[in-house]
Amino acid sequence: MMHTKRTIRALSILILSLAALSLQAQRPPYPLPGREAAQLYRQIGDLMEATSIAAPELARAGAPLIVNVRQSAETLQAGPTREHVGVLYQLLRNARIYLEISEVVPRPETFSADVQKQLAELRAALDRTELHFRSSLDTKEQRLRNPDRDNLRRYAEDNRTMGPPSPKEKRIVFLGDSITDGWQLNQYFPGKPYVNRGIGGQITGEMLGRMKADVLDLKPAAMVVLAGTNDLARRVALDVIKNNLTMIADLAIAHDIEVIFASILPVSDYHVSTNGGTPQTTQRPPASILELNRWLREMCKVRGLFYLDYFSSMVDGSGLLQATLADDGLHPNAAGYKIMAPLAQAAIEAALRSTAPAARKKRFGIF
Repeated sequence: MMHTKRTIRALSILILSLAALSLQAQRPPYPLPGREAAQLYRQIGDLMEATSIAAPELARAGAPLIVNVRQSAETLQAGPTREHVGVLYQLLRNARIYLEISEVVPRPETFSADVQKQLAELRAALDRTELHFRSSLDTKEQRLRNPDRDNLRRYAEDNRTMGPPSPKEKRIVFLGDSITDGWQLNQYFPGKPYVNRGIGGQITGEMLGRMKADVLDLKPAAMVVLAGTNDLARRVALDVIKNNLTMIADLAIAHDIEVIFASILPVSDYHVSTNGGTPQTTQRPPASILELNRWLREMCKVRGLFYLDYFSSMVDGSGLLQATLADDGLHPNAAGYKIMAPLAQAAIEAALRSTAPAARKKRFGIF
C-alpha cells in the first residue's frame, strides 16, 4: 500500500513537472523584444477603446485611462525611454484600473459576448505585459549587479590565444559597437591582420573600459574606432562622449598606437513602414550626428589623428542614410560595408605610413 502511494505521488510530480515544462516551452522569452512589446502595448490600448464603446459608464470613466495608456505606449516606443520600467508600470496600472471598472459599471444589453471576449483578451495581454515588466526589472537588476559591465569576457579567450603580432605584422584593431561587431572583416579585408573587437549595443564608456584588454594588450599598429551612435540613442551628453573618445585616443597614443576615428554613420527611417521598427532619426537625431562628427573631424585635425569619413559617402540628399545601404536604417548591409571597406583601408594605409619612429608624435591633451 505504501509502495503504491509513493508510486502515485511520484507520477503526480512527474506529470506536474512535464506540464510546467510544456507551459514554459509555449511561453515566449521575457523580456519581450522591442517590436513585440510595442505591438502588445498597442493591442492593450485598442482593446480598451473597443470595449469602452459597449457601455456609456465605462466609456466615461475609462476615457482618461485610455489616453494615459496610449501616451505610455508612445513613450515606450521612443529610443531613450523604450526600457523605462516606470512608464511601463503606469501603463499596467491604468489598464488594470480600467479592467476593475469594467467589472462594476452597469452593462447594457449591447454588452455582448464579443465584448466579454475582448475583455478576456485584454486581461491576457495585461498578464503578458506583467511578465514582461517583471522580467525587465530582473534584467535591469542583473545589469546593475553585473561584475563585468564592459563585457570583457566576450573576447577574453580570443585575446589570450592570439598572442603578440609578429615583427613584420601590422595588426589593426577595429573597436566599436554592433556596426563593427557585424562586419566580417576577413571577407572585406582578406589576408589582412585585422582584429574585430566590436560588441553590439556598447557605448563609448564601455569601450573605454575595454581598451587595455581588447586593444592595448594586443599591441596593434593602429586602431579604427567607430563609436557614439548608441550614446546618442541613450541620450549620453555630448561632453561625456567627447571625454570618453579623448581618453581612448590618449591611451592609444601612450602605447604608440595610431588612432583612426571613424565618423558616425547617418541613419534613416526609410524602412520603418516595412519592418515595423522605431524611427532611427528619433533615437539618433541627425543634427546630433553632424555635431559629433564635426567635433571628431576637428579633434583629429588639431591632434594629428586620422579621421575616417564614412558619413559623406553614405548620406543621401536629405541628410539620411541611403536607403540601399541598410535594411533597418542603422546597420549597414553588404552594400553599405562595400562602401566602408575601401575608405577604411585608405585610412589604415595613411596611418601606417606615419608610424615610422621619426614621424610619430606624442599627441596628448584634452581637446
